[in-house]
Amino acid sequence: MDPLLFWWLVTMAALNILSPPTKTWPLTSSPSALRGGCTGNGATWNCDCRKLTKCAPSPSVVAASEAEDGRKSNSMPSTKLFGLSNSHGSGRKPGPLHAVFPSTPAEVSSVKELFEFICTGPLLDKIGLTSQKIAESIDDWILYGSHLCRLFKLNELYLTEPQKIRIYHYYIPVFLWCEQEISHHSSMFKEEDEIPPLVIGFSAPQGCGKTTLVFALDFLFRINGRKSATISIDDFYLTANEQAKLRESNPDNGLLEFRGNAGSHDLQLSVETLTALGSLTKEGQKIKIPRYNKYAFNGRGDRADPATWPEVEGPLTVVLFEGWMLGFKPVPVEVVKSVDTQLEIVNKNLEAYYDAWDKFIKSWIIIKIHDPVYVYQWRLQAEIAMRNDGKPGMSDEEIMDFVSRYLPAYKAYLPTLYSEGPKGADPNHLLVVEIDEGRNPILGN
Repeated sequence: MDPLLFWWLVTMAALNILSPPTKTWPLTSSPSALRGGCTGNGATWNCDCRKLTKCAPSPSVVAASEAEDGRKSNSMPSTKLFGLSNSHGSGRKPGPLHAVFPSTPAEVSSVKELFEFICTGPLLDKIGLTSQKIAESIDDWILYGSHLCRLFKLNELYLTEPQKIRIYHYYIPVFLWCEQEISHHSSMFKEEDEIPPLVIGFSAPQGCGKTTLVFALDFLFRINGRKSATISIDDFYLTANEQAKLRESNPDNGLLEFRGNAGSHDLQLSVETLTALGSLTKEGQKIKIPRYNKYAFNGRGDRADPATWPEVEGPLTVVLFEGWMLGFKPVPVEVVKSVDTQLEIVNKNLEAYYDAWDKFIKSWIIIKIHDPVYVYQWRLQAEIAMRNDGKPGMSDEEIMDFVSRYLPAYKAYLPTLYSEGPKGADPNHLLVVEIDEGRNPILGN
């Protein structure tokens, strides 16, 4: 066995025993994990992956059950996409730690194999990564992957193909792009300046996994010693009472009957929150950020009690802002009328959203899908998972009705978002990730 890989496995076992997922561990950029096939002086490395030693499976120590410190059940996205159940915040005490000795060949059995798999990722060209750069930072890839496996309760030696794709072709590349964006943002300020957090916007259809992506990125930022905050456009929905008033004032418009479309958000709350987050540049500064309870009123939702809102403390490095219609901008009236005449007032409402949301965003990630119909199936899967977890949710018929109120906006606004990008977005700071029906990244245009 490669001695370096042996010690990596031992280290990963120790991390699983000794540290909770929220603990920060130093990361290194040296290519030591590939040095069996690399030569160089630390700045320039020439790598031949054929010289990397393949290893046999080694024991890995994993936790039977870990408790997330201070994490509420509704703050962690479902891990059903990994075929897992989510026990965080269940009140269950941590179970015993035990050793698991693999009895069958491991899925990830060598650094060489992992390196080759990473190099086939569809996002590498978009984020400027070459096989050389990957080789030079393979230690980081291994550590990030190990931390994500622990976060999602996966055995890093037995990852399925979809799990490997999600971690090494999606989450880690996007994280590395975000790190590049943060570095560029910081370089725009003088050393003595107070640097405001970079706001990264994530525009992605419902159910495509954006909340889980943001959760994974937030976790990796904390592992890397950065302070980050997450916010969703959902957190700015009107209260249930305000939504009722909106419905009463638009009795013939089904698109404004329930939360979702432009007009159903508290834009003043959006501005106040994003402005306050941007001011968290010093130690000791704290604010509470709003949250929305989707489970209230049988899944129709209401703003959460302010007493339950999470507190964020400065200095923040990055704010991750996500939403299904983030970046949508008004289109000509004839376009919306051709899709659905009810969209005309929604299109008008959308005029106020740039100043409330988009102008705060300096870097953009757009998750692109080929067919908005995917949203219904994804939403159905999410609601079934909620019901299986004992949470109130909508029936299949209610889901169909609910999603049907979003589809007109997707049809009207996604083509422009995909072809032009959000208003004011810098193409040099915009990453488009195309995903398939399984929510995995694919090679796109």
